[in-house]
Amino acid sequence: MVTLLDVIILAIVQGLTEWLPISSSGHLVIAQKALGLNLPLIYSAILHVGTLIVVLAAFRNDITDIIRALAKRDFETEEGKLALFIAAGSIPIAIVGLALKDFIEALFSSFLAIGISLLITGSILFVSEKNTGNRKLNIQDSLLVGLAQAFAIIPGISRSGVTVATGLLRKVDKARAFRFSFLLSVPAIIGATIIEAKDLTRTNTDLALLVLGATISMLVGYASLKLLQKIVMNKKFHIFAYYCWTAGVAIIVYTLLY
Repeated sequence: MVTLLDVIILAIVQGLTEWLPISSSGHLVIAQKALGLNLPLIYSAILHVGTLIVVLAAFRNDITDIIRALAKRDFETEEGKLALFIAAGSIPIAIVGLALKDFIEALFSSFLAIGISLLITGSILFVSEKNTGNRKLNIQDSLLVGLAQAFAIIPGISRSGVTVATGLLRKVDKARAFRFSFLLSVPAIIGATIIEAKDLTRTNTDLALLVLGATISMLVGYASLKLLQKIVMNKKFHIFAYYCWTAGVAIIVYTLLY
């Protein structure tokens, strides 16, 4: 039975790790293991709603401009092009999420898979920092970042990490890569929440606890988003590689020994 303290801990973990490039899904699995829990994915989906609100607040001006461009069907402006890029970048995760849903859910019970995925995340972060550029985003970039986001459905692969890293590897300007990564997360989080919402009626879920968890993850997530923005802009993105490698090795060793 999930308790108030369990939800608070999971919400803090979600808020911290959703935006920092260390995989929120992987850390939520680890946290549940430590707490002796095995919660349905609806808990993870609702906690993601809290961090979704953070993105909507932090990028409200960009989102407003994109909506205005869509309303005018103006796809020649930067905001209009960005709307098209977000739509294109969302295609891979929609396909992968629906086609491989059962397979992905099975990975959430595999500690070994999470450990290996964290090693992969760390390697991607480390390599990406070696690339700098000032290019604007194009349709090819958006599709590749979208593929990276689809890859990040695997627990242990950081969504923010691999999407920002893909932009940097493509030599997209770091501010644009950062912004696109998080704007691209909006339809992905909304879609995942809708898909998992059916569990609200099929499980004994305390809605009040879920709302509290989403609120806490929102507050903590705002702080972690601002921290990540400073880190990316100061070219310190690769420092998280060392954490991912350490955590990945520790998890693999634990899995093999126990």
